[in-house]
Amino acid sequence: MPHKFFSPNFIKLLAALVVCLALVFLNPRGFFEPVRGILLGAASPFQKTFYFVSERTGNIFSLLFSISNLKEENERLIQENGSLSSQLAELSSEKKENEDLRKQLQLLPQKNFQLEAATVIAEDARGMGSWIMIDKGHASGVEVNMPVIVYDGILVGRISEVYANSAKITLLTDSSSSINVTDLATGAKGILIGEYSLGITLDMVEQTEVLNEGDDIVTSGLGGTTPKGFLIGKVAQVKSSSDKLFQQASVIPKVKYVDLNTVFVVKGSL
Repeated sequence: MPHKFFSPNFIKLLAALVVCLALVFLNPRGFFEPVRGILLGAASPFQKTFYFVSERTGNIFSLLFSISNLKEENERLIQENGSLSSQLAELSSEKKENEDLRKQLQLLPQKNFQLEAATVIAEDARGMGSWIMIDKGHASGVEVNMPVIVYDGILVGRISEVYANSAKITLLTDSSSSINVTDLATGAKGILIGEYSLGITLDMVEQTEVLNEGDDIVTSGLGGTTPKGFLIGKVAQVKSSSDKLFQQASVIPKVKYVDLNTVFVVKGSL
């Protein structure tokens, strides 16, 4: 028969020990003070050890909690920094756009024309430089065939389609574009036609007219849709047409149409 660990004698001994310890630590009337002192003295090293371990454990938990809080705070600061950086970049972009707009307004012929400022919101997806879209339409008084200029009265195209709050501009480089122009220096007249990304060409200039490389080409005002005097570009190369009846010249625009951000619709004369 297996020996029982908790025998009656062991239980009696354990109970007696518990009673003795209770009497010592409760110490009624101070009777067990000497024995209590001895036991407390013997337990003192263990108490110090437990206190040291518990204190260090508490410090470790406190440190881990602090690290967790610092990590959360760091993540929050990183998010705030990213948000502030984004806002700063947006404000810087808006500031630059406003500065560019002010500079253009100073160079525009505002005294002679009623202008509507507009922002480019889309462009020819084929990369042919054929058209752009702006954020102004019928609601702003924009209509088909209105000329579109940038600073210094440089013509870039005409309104070809209009919607409620947007409009399409056919640029001078589009093959459907044609406009009456003149050589500012010599008075030679011709028709400016677009050739997609290849640029623009001055055509139908009579052989008796004089064209010089480097001359400025401006609108002639003929046809009634575009006012006279809007600058377009400079003559780059002069040659005769294939039938030898007229002169032709390639024209370099004054601005890069792919870089347009802000334009001005000419709604009428003042």
